[in-house]
Amino acid sequence: MDAQGVHIETHPREGEPVFSAGRPDPCAMVLFGATGDLAERKLFPALFELARSNLLPEHFAIVAFSRSPLEDKAFREHVREGLKKFARTQPVDEAAWKTFSERIECVSGGYDDPDTFKRLSDKLADVSKRHKTGDNQLYYMATPASTFPQIIHSLAGAGLLTREEQPGQKPWRRLIIEKPFGHDLESARELNRELSAVLDEKQVFRIDHYLGKETVQNILVFRFANAIFEPLWNRQHIDHVEITAAETIGVEGRGGFYDETGVLRDMVQNHLLQVLALCAMEPPVSFAAEDIRDEKNKVFRALRPVEGSDVPDHVVVGQYQGYQDEKGVKKGSRTPTYVALKMNVDSWRWQGVPFYLRAGKNLKRRMTEVSIHFKSVPIGLFSGGGATCQRLQPNVLTLRIQPHEGIALSFESKVPGEDVNIGGVTMDMDYAESFKKPVPEAYERLLLDCMRGNATLFARQDSVEQAWAYITPILRALETDAGGKLHTYEKGSTGPEAANALPAKNGRRWSTL
Repeated sequence: MDAQGVHIETHPREGEPVFSAGRPDPCAMVLFGATGDLAERKLFPALFELARSNLLPEHFAIVAFSRSPLEDKAFREHVREGLKKFARTQPVDEAAWKTFSERIECVSGGYDDPDTFKRLSDKLADVSKRHKTGDNQLYYMATPASTFPQIIHSLAGAGLLTREEQPGQKPWRRLIIEKPFGHDLESARELNRELSAVLDEKQVFRIDHYLGKETVQNILVFRFANAIFEPLWNRQHIDHVEITAAETIGVEGRGGFYDETGVLRDMVQNHLLQVLALCAMEPPVSFAAEDIRDEKNKVFRALRPVEGSDVPDHVVVGQYQGYQDEKGVKKGSRTPTYVALKMNVDSWRWQGVPFYLRAGKNLKRRMTEVSIHFKSVPIGLFSGGGATCQRLQPNVLTLRIQPHEGIALSFESKVPGEDVNIGGVTMDMDYAESFKKPVPEAYERLLLDCMRGNATLFARQDSVEQAWAYITPILRALETDAGGKLHTYEKGSTGPEAANALPAKNGRRWSTL
């Protein structure tokens, strides 16, 4: 028992896993954008951690593709320097690094140069022989979205990307795309057309690292494996749902990219809508990828549209002070760095329950969490003799996604003593501490799932388009005066004051940041 009087025990259940992940297939992974920020900070550290933990396929190789000239030895050294900064376990394990580094080889050239892709094809044939990867190929696009169509056409032109005619055929070809999947509904449809001209939807893995987080996956298990919560998970018992993704950092030298993107495209259209779908979906028929993705898509279809003059009543946007002085940001930019939304899911389960979402940069605290606020008790049993009596607080269930991943439940209790005094109690479970296991990085899980061909945690074409169909009219309104005012807020604050009005209209308030 700790100092706060909380004692949490975990009891892993005996028997086989409910859903066994299975071993990943041997393969060669071609990484476009190998010298970029994402590769250095996330992808190589994730691959190295998998190698160190012996989770990668035994027969595996990485082909690093870059437009700038690369030489194997120098590039391996560059990767090693990155691992010293960003690897999850420090110091870097030398024995693991030695075997891992031997699996990295390089190809350089233009994305539109047929000769380069001929060289890539020869390299992959050679790698397949030496590393025994069975000619399975995984292509990872860690490049700006504008380069996707060109790379896809060059790969198809060189005969490297071919459509899978029947499920499970070997050798396989798979493509991982980093967000953003388009800039609005039209560009998302265009990108999906480009992809489906070359590949079957089963070969396309649209990666959203939020879905790789253990705590996001746990939403499903928590909801559907606990009989005390699932019966309450509806409009009869839940007053409102709040989803927050707050960051303490600004645009971190990525001003040019962020100014084109903004918080709605960067956070809401993908991460937060995906989390909302997991919280709001109906029980799937099974834990199979398509069954889960079908239910999520129904949630996107049930989102009540917010368009034109309705936007200011449902959306508040802000920009932190000093954003326009950031390198790469246009003067007079109207790009929001903060957004608060009131959303409705028009389904049988959720009719009348508002979902409040907020996301922003340069805020007071870094946290991503879902709070389920239950309804208040129906009668003033505790109202006592006067109006100044203690106010009961409704029960709140909090699913913390980051940092300090965990689950907390608040409830009311009597304080010991003669008078009936009421005190709030919060029971809090810390994920890593309770299970005595480190929580793996999202990319580790997602990369393995691609090698297994398991698409559960990836966004499907129809869901991506549905999410854009909801967000695009809001973006259009915000680009004109119809969308209301762009508020400014101080760095390190809780965001613009005006955001408090969204829940306040219905007598609610945001959880404290």
